[in-house]
Amino acid sequence: MQHYLITGGTGLIGSALCRILAEENNQITVLSRTPDSVKQKCGDGIKAIQCLNDIDDDTNIDVVINLAGEPIADKLWTKKRKILLEQSRIDTTRKLVDWLICRQQKPECLISGSAVGWYGDGGDRLINEQSQSHQEYTHSLCEAWEQQAIRAGQNGIRVCIVRTGLVLAPNGGFLQKMLLPFKMGLGGRLGNGQQYMPWIHIDDMVSLLTFLVENEQLKGVFNACSPSPVTNSEFTKTLAALLNRPAFFHLPASFLRLLLGEMARLLLTGQRAIPAKLEANRFKFNYTDLESALSNILKNSDD
Repeated sequence: MQHYLITGGTGLIGSALCRILAEENNQITVLSRTPDSVKQKCGDGIKAIQCLNDIDDDTNIDVVINLAGEPIADKLWTKKRKILLEQSRIDTTRKLVDWLICRQQKPECLISGSAVGWYGDGGDRLINEQSQSHQEYTHSLCEAWEQQAIRAGQNGIRVCIVRTGLVLAPNGGFLQKMLLPFKMGLGGRLGNGQQYMPWIHIDDMVSLLTFLVENEQLKGVFNACSPSPVTNSEFTKTLAALLNRPAFFHLPASFLRLLLGEMARLLLTGQRAIPAKLEANRFKFNYTDLESALSNILKNSDD
């Protein structure tokens, strides 16, 4: 049994992770701005705190998993929204690492979230953890976020940075927003549809986090996405076929840019990212085929 400190524990990934860890009888503390929601979203028996100082200095913490961050695609990227995106990632991670560094008993490892957006627009080139970035907002946001976590590694803590793709999950995440229009036969490709969508099933996402905890030799950056990224056109066709609906609609790039401004790049660009380091270290994905992953998610969805 280990003691986990989790930030962002009430989010899509965090809540799923908490439930798995609790089933294994681990001790879990969740840092949340809304501690009253922790029991509902993460399950019983989990301690909720609103401030890191609520943890005593002599309380041993084995693992820290940092998943905090405002959803990047929920609202337009106004100046005010960008500040919130940055504070919830960069500032939260900086404060967390500052606190860890000052503790006499440091955790064995820090697993800290990031996103495949670090690479920016990757076009159709294959992207692994050694690939270079394309300079744009998502890169600068993720780079500053990662650099705060890396400081923990300079103070004797093993650090793993997890660059997450699009998480497929029932009742949450980006897929939930797509289901209604697709079920109504209003689905379709975005722009030219050739942009890649690096995806990962929620079960594999949770499994790889525990895999990184258990394998003490692992550190550095890891792409958290299926070995089989698909284009937006492929994703559209697969989802529509599983729902037995047409997907004839097409949202032009010009319309999306007019509607969403800079944030349209999230929909019109992508990364053909693969989890090279995880595969090299023999992590086994349960879902490598989009059709089987989506079938499982749709079967378990409440919609």
